[in-house]
Formats: sequence, structure tokens, C-alpha cells
Amino acid sequence: MRPDLSLLRRKLNAYTLTEILVVLIIIGILVLLALPNLLPLITKAKSLEAKTQLSHVQLLEESYFYEHSKYSKDLTEIGFVQAPLVTDGKDGKANYRIEITNVFNTGFIAKATSVVDFNGNGVFNVWEIDQNKNLKETTAD
Repeated sequence: MRPDLSLLRRKLNAYTLTEILVVLIIIGILVLLALPNLLPLITKAKSLEAKTQLSHVQLLEESYFYEHSKYSKDLTEIGFVQAPLVTDGKDGKANYRIEITNVFNTGFIAKATSVVDFNGNGVFNVWEIDQNKNLKETTAD
């Protein structure tokens, strides 16, 4: 059983290496043009993590207050578990470090500080929440 030699010698239609490289270069240029416009959207999407985590801390603090008639400064005492940070290693997923910065008789202030500079300008994003669910961005990235 010998293969048919006419099939082996037939020329196939295909793209050349040069054509493929030109297309890849054009796609790279388009990505570089679009990236500065997408960075604020990336930061906004990642800040949703901070808002969600702080809302959860506020709910846990409220529950703790109803049980003990005081607020706690300890996250583990109220039942909050900080996910591993992206800077802690390959298993890290959290972009924000959560902490309770101030506790007083009538309230508390919790803060989420980003551990990653999302847009590379040297400023880290910071969000705060209080006992009344007043969520605000104190430092924009």
C-alpha cells in the first residue's frame, strides 16, 4: 500500500507566516490603543469586591452588636474570614485587605485597602463603611 504521490505533491491553500505576523501586530496595536480606556473599568469591577466585603463586615458587626451590645474590633470575633490575598502567593484571590479601624460605643469604621495598584499610578484604592452602611471611597485609584 503506497500512498498516492499526487496527493502529497498537491499545493494547499494556507496563510503564510508573514501574513499571520502582520495580523498579530495589528491586534497588538489595537489592544494598546484600547487598554487606557479599559483600566478605569477594571478598577471599578475590582472595587466591587471591597464593597461586598465591607457590606458583609457591616452585617456581621450589626449581628454582633445585637448579641453583645457593643461593636468588636476583631474580625474573627464577629465571624469574618479574610480570603488569602493575591500578594500572599499563588492561591490568593482577594485584592483588598479588610480591617476594622475604629470602634466606639455607638459605631465602628471598617476599611478595605487594595493590595494591588490596579492602574499602576502608585495609589492604592481605599473604601470605608460605618455602622449605618455609609460606604465611601476615601482614596480613588
